[in-house]
Amino acid sequence: MNEPAARVLAALRRAGAAPISGESLSAALGVSRAQVWKHVESLRAAGYDVTGEPGGGYRLAASPDRLYPEEVSPRLHTRWLARRYHWLDDTDSTNRVAAELAREGAPHGTTVVAEGQSAGRGRLGRRFFSPPYLNLYTSIVLRPRLDTARAPTAILAAAVAVAETVEAFVPEPAAVEIKWPNDVLLGGLKTSGILMEMGAEATRVAHLVLGIGVNLNVARDAFPDDFRALATSVSTHCGARVDRVGFAARLYDTLEDVLDRHAAGGFDAVRPRFEARFRMRGKTVRVLDSAAGGATNGAGGAPVVEGVAAGIDADGALLVERADGSRERVVAGDVTIAKQPRPEEKRS
Repeated sequence: MNEPAARVLAALRRAGAAPISGESLSAALGVSRAQVWKHVESLRAAGYDVTGEPGGGYRLAASPDRLYPEEVSPRLHTRWLARRYHWLDDTDSTNRVAAELAREGAPHGTTVVAEGQSAGRGRLGRRFFSPPYLNLYTSIVLRPRLDTARAPTAILAAAVAVAETVEAFVPEPAAVEIKWPNDVLLGGLKTSGILMEMGAEATRVAHLVLGIGVNLNVARDAFPDDFRALATSVSTHCGARVDRVGFAARLYDTLEDVLDRHAAGGFDAVRPRFEARFRMRGKTVRVLDSAAGGATNGAGGAPVVEGVAAGIDADGALLVERADGSRERVVAGDVTIAKQPRPEEKRS
């Protein structure tokens, strides 16, 4: 949206339910009445419902369900996150766009948002289902003062921010949990994906690109077959449509707080908030492609760790207790949680 159209939008918002004449807008903005009409038409083309009759003035009747900066920014309370905001109607991947901006010198907190993605990516090269105008797809450029060894815990911190934001939009916050390292589950089903990519200089982080996708309003039966059994959306769980603008603004506010605390105190500073939502403890897990080593899975020799999730270590590693009582530290990998038996199955 160009600046004059944004100024017209701001003036209409200030007027509220009262109509404002083209003459008044022209005088207030220092443009001709013809230009006012042109900018009103551009707002309408962007999805804003601007009513107007000859002699009756203009009135903003409704705003579109779009993540425009003009919609999100007024609801932000951040100092640095999403204050530089790039909106895209469609892209292949917000992470790719943000990575390009980072290499070009984009400052800390630069944010990319897309209404849809044609090639959204998750961890381990998986695709992220990204239909347009339903969910949140965003990537943020970060320039923390971190060495590369500490950087991986930033993704655990991001999971805390996503989980806390989802909690604010569901009637039973206890249904929200974090599956290590960064999946946010709602009623046991995945509702978000988080991907972090790093640019480094020697042992220091030059930049991080933090990509977050949250399933907000996509119907569960619209998921591809390979996703449907494992994924859900906030609206499906709650039975009501989610305010995407409100969700995005709250996520950015929460994410800034969590990342600031992580920058000041490392993972220890956010660890209690992570563990409060970590409900894998005591469950049988299997970890593929783990950096921890262990036995191989017989299919390509990828390392496997199997055992019971015993907790989270001080540096964010997953602790897995094997059958022999030994503990394995898992710093990376794809975790599968074994299906838990029902109470009647335990008794039989």
